[in-house]
Amino acid sequence: SSGINAEWPLRPGEFRRIFLDMGFTEMPTNQFVENGFWNFDALFQPQQHPARDAHDTFFISDPQMTPKEAFPPGYLEKVIEVHEKGGYGSTGYNYDWKIEEAQKNILRTHTTAVSTRMLYKLGQQEKFVPTKLFSIDRVFRNETLDATHLAEFHQIEGLIADRNLSLGHLIGVLHAFFKKLGLEKLKFKPAYNPYTEPSMEIFSYHPGLKKWVEVGNSGIFRPEMLLPMGLPRDVNVIAWGLSLERPTMIKYGINNIRELIGPKVNLNMVQANPICRLDKN
Repeated sequence: SSGINAEWPLRPGEFRRIFLDMGFTEMPTNQFVENGFWNFDALFQPQQHPARDAHDTFFISDPQMTPKEAFPPGYLEKVIEVHEKGGYGSTGYNYDWKIEEAQKNILRTHTTAVSTRMLYKLGQQEKFVPTKLFSIDRVFRNETLDATHLAEFHQIEGLIADRNLSLGHLIGVLHAFFKKLGLEKLKFKPAYNPYTEPSMEIFSYHPGLKKWVEVGNSGIFRPEMLLPMGLPRDVNVIAWGLSLERPTMIKYGINNIRELIGPKVNLNMVQANPICRLDKN
């Protein structure tokens, strides 16, 4: 039988405390089943993107589709337009967008689907209010299992929506956030994401593996994603996401993620060891 290592030092509650200390509000994440629209399309991720294939995503067979009427009609038309023809300074992707792809139900591949819904609600408010949000919950990827990958893992996500935010603000927030986790050796590498520009991968040094390990992704959400939602043009959203498991591996020198969750968990070790907590200072 499989299990979860109960002695995890970096538990969801510890991350939650860090976010709350930094002034963030938690998003509701109790919807594991999502549709392609909120998980992909609203994020300006094209329908031919490989992340939407069966080898990366778990598709739901029953119910297989979300009714078209469930999507906000005015917003839906703007998303279709920016995908097919562009807008907001973008040329778009120049392809025939299909509603059937957006209707497909899936196990959410990232908690950014929750962030998308929350940002849409923020854009529909009569007056914009700067916002700091976070989420901690499970996501699902059709991954090949190895020492650092699981098909189900916990994603931690933070975002800040405010006027005139920059990449410098994002880097500063990331250093402050990871310092609270005890991870002070960070590197940033330029990356590509369909929904953020610029984008950065976040690396931290793993003393056990003796190499730099990717612990998260980050970036500034693209205007093609934010402006159709109704957010003001001078509002930027900086965001980052990471797994719960990898920072735990780095901080405590664990070399195989399957020692934290799954059939390789040593239950005798779990019972014999005291519960550890994240350093408070």
